[in-house]
Amino acid sequence: MAEAEETKGPVDKARDLISQLKEMEHYSRSNIEKLTAMCLQLEDELKMKKASDVVAKLLNAQHAFEDQAKAVVEALEAECERLDKKKAG
Repeated sequence: MAEAEETKGPVDKARDLISQLKEMEHYSRSNIEKLTAMCLQLEDELKMKKASDVVAKLLNAQHAFEDQAKAVVEALEAECERLDKKKAG
């Protein structure tokens, strides 16, 4: 397996990174769903507005992470496509 990793070119390695980022993005969406539920429970059911506000800040940070991860994935995919076209051309 280590030999296969060594023979990968930059584009293949970038695609591996894209896969890892997409997995992180998937978990980010799961975290967003859980944090949203926590926020609602804290505010509506438990009447803990201050705690809900703290969780809301964490939720905003998770949204920002997801947005940035998507942007990096898009940039890497575009670069891989550019390099593939250059190689084929």
